[in-house]
Order: sequence, then structure tokens, then C-alpha cells
Amino acid sequence: MTPRPSSRFRITPRDGTTERPRWLPLAALAVAWLLSLLLVGWLSARYASPDGGGLRQKLRQTEQQVQAQLKQIEELRQRQATLEASDKISRAANTEVQASLSERDEEIAGLRADVAFYERLVGATSQRKGLNAHSVEFTPEAAGSWHYNVVLTQNLNRGAISQGQMRFSVDGVKDGKLATLSWDELHQRKAEPGKDYSFRYFQQLDGSVMLPKDFTPQRVRVSLSGPGGSANQTFDWKLAGNGRGE
Repeated sequence: MTPRPSSRFRITPRDGTTERPRWLPLAALAVAWLLSLLLVGWLSARYASPDGGGLRQKLRQTEQQVQAQLKQIEELRQRQATLEASDKISRAANTEVQASLSERDEEIAGLRADVAFYERLVGATSQRKGLNAHSVEFTPEAAGSWHYNVVLTQNLNRGAISQGQMRFSVDGVKDGKLATLSWDELHQRKAEPGKDYSFRYFQQLDGSVMLPKDFTPQRVRVSLSGPGGSANQTFDWKLAGNGRGE
């Protein structure tokens, strides 16, 4: 028999296991590395991004709370402004009321004085008098003039109304001589009308007159004239205001 030629291939028996490729560990390592990168990226996106872990929602809630607080602050400011305006109005009203009360107190005091004067005038023990000047008072003014206040009374006829005009003149000394200033001269006008009066029991007449600087007053002569009668009285300048006639 001729010998068989030797084959180039050799069959090697195996123990039933398959030999692993050499690249498999590298592939597994690459996959693990890639997964670790993905995990790191996901964790970074979850905890480091503005919206990570519900931070964006919390931020929106915080912004809403801030807006609500700002709105509340603005409402409180408006309420404070309203209260301040109301308090200002209340203070102004209170001041006005106090001023009104003060005026009313003065009016009441004046009325009480008038009532007391009237009681003395028409009281049971008072002397019955017709039309007369009860008192005359002069007070200097800043402009160099004199303010006069004349009180007229009558209690003889309680139902009658006295009407007419009041004038007065002032006797004194000027340039070492006796002189009299008439009603027109005291007002520095010609044909100056008298002071009108109309009353049942009493009335106050007032106004202003001018006295020359070189004139020394001594007496005041009051003249009353009207349909119901007339009266003339003289008052000492020093005692003017005390109701003492000569």
C-alpha cells in the first residue's frame, strides 16, 4: 500500500468549552465606561441643572410668593396712605371744630355780657331813662387813628324802637388855644353822614376817627337825633369808657 500524504490541517480535540475572543473584555470595559458617562451626565442633569430635583418648580413657587408679598406690601402701603389721609382730614376737622367751639364760646360770653347789661338796664331797681349814650370809649390804633365805641340805651319805653343818627365832636387844646373838632373834621371829609342807629333797648356803634398830633382832647360831646327825639351828652376824655357823663 502506498502511504497517504500528510494533511496540512490538524484536528485538535476540545474539552467541550469554547474559547472567548480577546476583544470581549475591551468591549465590556468600553460599555461600562460609556454607561458611567451616561450615569454621570444624568446625575449632573438632575442635581446641577436649574430644573434638577424640582428646583425650577421651587423657584416658580418662590417667585409667586414674592409677587404675593409685594402685592400685600402695596396694599398695606395704600391702606397706610388712606389712613394717613383720613387722620389728616380728622385732625383738620377737629381743628375746625375746636376753632368753631372757641368762636361759639366767645359769642356765648358776649351774649352773657349783653344779658347782664340788659338786666342791669331794665331791672326793677334800674333807673328809667329815655334815649341816651350809656358809655363812650376811645382806643388808639396802629395807623394813628382812634377807634371809638359808643353804647346807646333806652329803657323808658320798652316797646319803642329808637332810630336816628349819632354824631360827636371833641373839645380840646390846639396851639395853646381851645379848639373843637367837628364830626366832619374827625373824619377828614365834608358833609360826613352820622352813624345810623336803630334799637329797642341798646346798641353799640363803633368806627374810627383821626385826631391831629398837636391836639390834646379833653371832652367828647355826643349828639343823638331822630324822629323819636334827641339827646346831647358830654363825657370827659379821661373817663371815656366808664359811662360817666357830665
